[in-house]
Amino acid sequence: MQHKPTTPQNEALDAFIGLDLGDRFTAICVLNHHGEVENRFRCHTTRDSFEKHFARRPRARLALEASGQSAWIAQQLRGYGHEVIVANPRQLHLITQNTGKSDPADAETLARLARADQHLLKPVHHRSPETQAHLAIVRARDTVVRARTQLANCARGLAKLTGHRLPATLSTTYSERASAQLPTELTDALEPLLKQIDQLSETIKDYDARLERTARLHYDAPVRRLRSTPGVGTLTALAFVLTLGNDPHRFPKSRDVGPFLGLNPKRRQSGDADPQLGITKAGNTLLRRLLVQCAHHILGRFGDDSTLRQWGLKIAERGGARARKRAVVAVARKLAVLLHHLWISGEDFERFPAAPRI
Repeated sequence: MQHKPTTPQNEALDAFIGLDLGDRFTAICVLNHHGEVENRFRCHTTRDSFEKHFARRPRARLALEASGQSAWIAQQLRGYGHEVIVANPRQLHLITQNTGKSDPADAETLARLARADQHLLKPVHHRSPETQAHLAIVRARDTVVRARTQLANCARGLAKLTGHRLPATLSTTYSERASAQLPTELTDALEPLLKQIDQLSETIKDYDARLERTARLHYDAPVRRLRSTPGVGTLTALAFVLTLGNDPHRFPKSRDVGPFLGLNPKRRQSGDADPQLGITKAGNTLLRRLLVQCAHHILGRFGDDSTLRQWGLKIAERGGARARKRAVVAVARKLAVLLHHLWISGEDFERFPAAPRI
């Protein structure tokens, strides 16, 4: 049998190991330098179990998929001296589309990809524990906002059944304003719900104060610089910094940020066929949604005039039912590139720069 020659880099590694993480158990496959399976086993997905199997093992290359637990697992395994690759599961079609999918099979596929070429795994970057903790504030606030919106939509829908309309604007006094328009027959049903909306509004105010404090104490310089862009507030600026892991230099070019956030169009070109497709929607959903909201403001009636706004409006004027949507997505993508450029260069936003830089 003809074996693939090992590279000097691989010779320093004892083995190539794939870990298919589960909530309770992890399937593990160990390959030698010749690609032969040396061992298969399963262990508990706990710190003690990983220490037992990997703490005293010679240095190996380990591959695992990104998941809710991959951050602490990768950090622990790297602490034992291993080379750890955290793969992007959206890119691993050999696993997701495998007709014989199983935990042991997935672990072996990860190990073989790690042995062949680690770039095939599309490695992801884990944020530091501090950055992750700060980003949790942003995510928690978003959860509360969506819960408040759901409750308000429920209240409005129930009121419409009797021919009444409740206020559309949410605030900390929503229940007082809505109660004045509430029909008597719906009082028992909706008053508790309206009070919950007010409580959630107070919680959102508290989260906003926490975000302002976090930005001021830990990320003051980049957040202030990004906020110089019209339509970008503390929430979006801080989410942008935290989502990129507080490390703008991980992207060689600012244009790489758009694809990272899933704002670039998908492509399925084959021969003469090259259809227009929607965006990939890969990456962080929350930050992508915030950038789209900023783009709506920039292109809206209250948006400040700038080169970016004029560029987006020209796209919207091209006609068609979807022209406005394409313009919003294009501005959101351009805004992501621009924010990264401002962060790297240390410059403030210019509405009409002397030379185009975005």
